[in-house]
Amino acid sequence: MKSDMQRFIEHLPKAELHMHIEGSLEPELKFRLAERNGLELPYEDVSAMRRAYQFDDLPSFLAVYYEGMSVLLEEEDFYDLALAYLRKTASQNVVYAEFFFDPQAHTSRGVSFDTVIGGIRRAQVDGEREYGIRTNLIMCFLRDMTAESAMETLEIALPYKDLILGVGLDSDERNNPPLKFREVFERAGSEGFLLTMHCDVDQQDSVSHLWQCMNEISVNRIDHGVNSLEDERLCDEIIARDLGLTVCPISNGYVAGGLKSAEITAMLEKGMKVTINSDDPAYFPGYMNENLTAVQEEAALSKDQVLQLVRNGFSASWLPAEDKERYLRRVTESWQSNTDTREQADEK
Repeated sequence: MKSDMQRFIEHLPKAELHMHIEGSLEPELKFRLAERNGLELPYEDVSAMRRAYQFDDLPSFLAVYYEGMSVLLEEEDFYDLALAYLRKTASQNVVYAEFFFDPQAHTSRGVSFDTVIGGIRRAQVDGEREYGIRTNLIMCFLRDMTAESAMETLEIALPYKDLILGVGLDSDERNNPPLKFREVFERAGSEGFLLTMHCDVDQQDSVSHLWQCMNEISVNRIDHGVNSLEDERLCDEIIARDLGLTVCPISNGYVAGGLKSAEITAMLEKGMKVTINSDDPAYFPGYMNENLTAVQEEAALSKDQVLQLVRNGFSASWLPAEDKERYLRRVTESWQSNTDTREQADEK
């Protein structure tokens, strides 16, 4: 039986700001796409595939993650992938999402940029019409590839500027600091893209990379960023700049040895704009509701704290101010409705 807190979380309208669309490729869909494209996977069934999802750090996860993309070849594959995520996350009352895609992981395999974004865009349109979920795209560069490759990808993306809200940086952070991509992000900013970067949890030089993101790249948001707590001055600067931090608890549990719920609580107490997200929910099993529930249970968060995390999701989004306010009103109305229902039940 679900707890009152679980029902509270499920009832709230939510925003997700850190989710890799390729990381939502569930094993069942992976098998269907492989069959459709005449490919053989190195697993005999879905259960065997799930058992293979054993990783305890970022590199071991990325090896499985990139292997899984091999089934994504045609526009219809990307459409099915994105629509499956939108269907699932909308069922959890996510009403707005800004999600990542990794074009270099596909163009390096001979899949055209047009194929990738064409399928995803069709899914965005159908997802909003069928499930009422509004979305925006963030194009990520792979930091373990060259800055030249990232710049080439940015050039390819320019004709699609109206379909891409921002750019980010992901993949293996070791020996790939933000500064490696400074010129790429300067160009992206000049083209009107909003900027974010992954500063993964407990990586080499985490705090230094966070400072680079802020002072050398001038990001508009930070992905992960838990290690900012190691530097009080850094925390103060993040607060002063009103930067959102997109934390992913369940994925932390797989690659960083814990949900980081204590750190999330500390961020809340400091007034940092920390948000909760699912990251790669097919590999780190758990979408938005599961991530919020996991943190709430481990940290014993109050309803007010959960509500703040949900509000932060909309406040840290890249929506226009009037749209943020509209969604925040929906959150308040949902909370009030939930409270009224509980009070009426108690009276009975």
